[in-house]
Amino acid sequence: MSRLLLVEDDELLGDGIKKVLSQRGDQIAWVTDGRSALAALADDIWDLLLLDLNLPDMSGFDIVRKIRSAKNCLPILILSARDEIHDRVRALDYGADDYLIKPFDVEELSARIRALLRRAAGVTDDQLHHGELTMNTSTRVVLLAGNQIPLSAREFDLLQILLENRGRVLSRNQLEERLYARWDEVTSNSVEVHIHNIRKKLGSDLIRTLRGVGYLIDKAD
Repeated sequence: MSRLLLVEDDELLGDGIKKVLSQRGDQIAWVTDGRSALAALADDIWDLLLLDLNLPDMSGFDIVRKIRSAKNCLPILILSARDEIHDRVRALDYGADDYLIKPFDVEELSARIRALLRRAAGVTDDQLHHGELTMNTSTRVVLLAGNQIPLSAREFDLLQILLENRGRVLSRNQLEERLYARWDEVTSNSVEVHIHNIRKKLGSDLIRTLRGVGYLIDKAD
């Protein structure tokens, strides 16, 4: 489950994109102007930004420049009706990762999102690698030094989130938001229990705790 931020001032298009991507299983927040986008980027961690260029209060180009000047490597997919070559080149030169011209097919949008998320996570052939650990996100098989390790569905999802965000600290609340739907009942220590079980199965040094902050898997050397 990925967390996406959509910045789109067209109400009809924004609502349609949000519905399609939510049905795909992603968590998506939708804002309609640049200032709200920058506030959302400052307040939370996102997996990908879907950004319109023509916003009512500022240019999408400026938002891309602000993100990259802050050394933020968040994947950015531009969604724009501006189909001139110089606009595409400018957006990519400023730091956008991809550019999709409106109108577009939702299947292509979903494919572009998947490709950017795989690239950001360093995934090849639906696999995540970390030392002797291999996770196949399609078959949901986890191998440690070649031996298959059984994980529950929640344990697998939690491990996948941490592996896809190696080097980033995620708080308990952020992990809960990605693991559970809004209508699920979540016990106060559910994340801690899952992490305890993963450590028992895969080693105590895999997931690091930053007391009072959250959890992370360090980037491999």
